[in-house]
Amino acid sequence: MPSSQLPLALIQLDIPPAPVRDRIGEQARWFIDALRLTPHDYVICRPDLGESLPDFSAVSGAILSGSWAMVTDHAEWSERTAAWVRAAMEQALPLLGVCYGHQLMAYALGGEVGDNPHGWERGALPVALLPGAQGDPLLQALPATFTAWLSHRQTVLAPPPGARVLARSAADDCQIVRYGPQALSVQFHPEFDARIMQACLAAGSDFDPAAQPATDSARLILERFWRSLPQRARISA
Repeated sequence: MPSSQLPLALIQLDIPPAPVRDRIGEQARWFIDALRLTPHDYVICRPDLGESLPDFSAVSGAILSGSWAMVTDHAEWSERTAAWVRAAMEQALPLLGVCYGHQLMAYALGGEVGDNPHGWERGALPVALLPGAQGDPLLQALPATFTAWLSHRQTVLAPPPGARVLARSAADDCQIVRYGPQALSVQFHPEFDARIMQACLAAGSDFDPAAQPATDSARLILERFWRSLPQRARISA
């Protein structure tokens, strides 16, 4: 008999620097808090610690987190995760990539990733949907331009063949990429709030959390992905 919904895999890609980690924890915790997940809702996978990537039959979908690493460093755990992404696409597993996860998905599927020629894009910034993007299931009824939290030095310079770019910003032409019916990635951080953004900025920043604009539309994309996961049940012994 079915006992419970299969969990969401939170694939945490390395850890934050110690000062950030001490203040706000690690990436998986940010998604848990943003989605108000219970312990039964998720499993955390740490390929950077040598852990195996999830079996496709054991999870309902996966979120690939941000990271302070660089995709172009080609770390062993990153390359192993990229291979897993390619296999996950073949199995039609729902995927959402965020920041590093966005770049890793694009790289894994044949796109080009490198340093952003416009430099470090950071803070609460406007993201503009491209024509037709609001027809995407995760973007329906979103405003044509919305605010999102950003903090990245590398970017998707060219999307994979066959992928569709759905949004851009002033400093990045690939803010949202759709790879197939079950797979989408975003360069911004829908799991962030002002507290997380403040902790991630360099010491001495003049960032004022109280003065930041709302980022509800970006968070809605994350929530819609979670709600869209198939109701595949785990079979009890």
